Parts: sequence; structure tokens; C-alpha cells
Amino acid sequence: MALSIGIVGLPNVGKSTLFNALTKAQNAESANYAFCTIEPNKAVVPVPDERIDKLAELVNPQRVQQSTVDFIDIAGLVEGASKGEGLGNKFLGNIRETQAILHVVRCFDNDDVIHVANSVDPLRDIDVIETELILADVQALDTRIEGMKKKIKGDKTLGPKIAEAEKLLEHLNEGNPVNTYGDLETDIMTEMLRDLRLITAKNVIYCANVDEEGLTEDNNYVKKVRALAEERGAEFVKISAKMEEELVGLDEEEYTEFLESYGVTESGLAKIIRTGFHTLGMISYFTAGVKEVRAWTIHDGDKAPRAAAAIHTDFERGFIRAEVIGYEDYIKNGSEAACRAAGVLRSEGKEYIVKDGDVIHFLFNV
Repeated sequence: MALSIGIVGLPNVGKSTLFNALTKAQNAESANYAFCTIEPNKAVVPVPDERIDKLAELVNPQRVQQSTVDFIDIAGLVEGASKGEGLGNKFLGNIRETQAILHVVRCFDNDDVIHVANSVDPLRDIDVIETELILADVQALDTRIEGMKKKIKGDKTLGPKIAEAEKLLEHLNEGNPVNTYGDLETDIMTEMLRDLRLITAKNVIYCANVDEEGLTEDNNYVKKVRALAEERGAEFVKISAKMEEELVGLDEEEYTEFLESYGVTESGLAKIIRTGFHTLGMISYFTAGVKEVRAWTIHDGDKAPRAAAAIHTDFERGFIRAEVIGYEDYIKNGSEAACRAAGVLRSEGKEYIVKDGDVIHFLFNV
């Protein structure tokens, strides 16, 4: 299961710089002028997890496969994007395909880096972007309602769907995102959200992009964005995209030393991945053998058969049982055989809820 995050924000807030840093590659053009990103950039990035490294040290497999996350860098949106301003709403469709939104906000002063509004105001910038996303959802929902109304004579079941859609449309027209609507769990709404993939229904992570000085202490811009995230119950991260980009190419020891010199213990990538996992309720379990040590991404709360489907759907259909070792037990004992001898390898059935870090071997019928 790939975690998909769309990077959005105004032009020149640091999206492409962040993308370069996250992917460890200079494959998103970063330039000091608006709309330098003219096509959405996509990259598959391995999820940093020291647990898989420790398992690999013990097992010494032929290969190691980490979980991955898809990052999509969307061209800078501006006021009127939903009506075609700037690069227009062609890029809004790319956001619909993601599972979460990373909203990058400029939180630093620098006269050498232009701002489309000629001033730095993170709350204003956030409002511009979120208004455009709401307007895009209004258009999508309005189109769906009109389509259902044309078909209602031949399908009376559309009546309740239209009524629910119109209530949601009213909610959006009042300037509210979909994720604040009160009845998202109904069967009708679940189906509608699955089909339309409304942008403002997605979880948002606010990302304050600061200069190097802003890493050590929150400036007033950061404090405003952090407070807004807390008010909305959203996730928040603070990074210096420029500094992260400059770290590209350093070896691990130099990388760590550089971060520590600024009092930072975790890379921007690790922060965003960890926050993304938490936002979407994701966890990882591991399989460990001489051919491969691998991390698999599932939803927190998934039972063993569903978790097995991450490997192959046949594993879920033919599930017999799961042999499970807790991560700490595996590291303590050093191998599957030692864990079995110590009595910490457990046989679990269909109702077992997989825990983050479990090392699992599935048994199934072909």
C-alpha cells in the first residue's frame, strides 16, 4: 500500500525545493520565478525506518525493501486557480489522486526570493490556497448533482443522494472544507467521497518552511501556522527545505552531524513520513528471510488476513494463520529460530490485529 502525499502551496514557498530534498534528486526544477513547475513531479521515496536496518543486520538478506511513499509536487496555485488562473485547475486533478495534502507555507523573510503577493503572510497564503481547493470541490460536486438530476426520472434511488449532495454543497459554499462536514460516515457520503475524491476531504499536514535561523526557535510566522493547525486538529511540521536540499549528497555521518549542528535530530523526510503515517493511521510490519527483509504498510487496526493481502491477495483468501514475533523480541533474540526456542513466536488466527513492527510469516492455502 503506497502512501501518497500531494505537495501544495503558493508559488515560491519552497515546494520544489522540498521535493528535491525529499527525493534526494534535483528532478524538480527550482527557480526564483512563479510557475517554474509546469508539470506535476512524482517520485517514489523509501520510508526511513531504523527497525528494518536492524533486522537486515541480523538476517543478512539478499535485498532490503522499505515501505515507500509517493510524493507529487503540484505547480504553484494562485487565487483564481479553480477558474483557470495561473496554471489553472489541470493540476487540481493530480491532488485528487493523493491520500493526504502537505500544505507548504513560507515562514521566512528574504528579499531575494519573490512572493506573488509581495509580502509574507502565512495565514493569508493558507486562506488563498484553501479557498481555491474548496471552489474546486464546489465545481466537482455541482457537476455531479446536475448529472444525477438528469437521471432521477429513471432511477428514483438518486433522490436521497441528491439531497445529501446538496447539503454538502451548501456546506462548501459557506467556505467550509469537506472534512468538517458532520455526516461523512453515511453510506451515501462514503460512496460519494470514493467516487469524487473531493480535495478538501483529505487530511492536511501544514508544513512551515523556515530559514536556518527558524529551525532553532519558532518565529512569529511559524507560531501562527502552528496555532492554526492546533485549532483545526491538523498535523504540523517545521522544516528548512533549503537546508535539506543542501544536505543532498552527504554521507550518513556528515548528514547527521550537519543536522545536529542546528539542533535538529530528525530529517525533514523523516518528519513528513512519520507525520503522514500518523495522519492516515498507517503502520508497518516486516517479513524477514534470507532472500529479503521487507516492510509492508497497512492501516492501523488491520487484522492478519487483511495485512497479508498487502503481500498478495491470495494470502488473504487462503489465510491459515500468522506466525508473529514482536520487533523487540526479534532484536533481543537475534533470529526467528531463537525466538521460537524462547517461546516468543506466537501463532495467531484471523482475528489477530497486527501491531506496528510485528515480524510475520504467513501460512496460507494456494
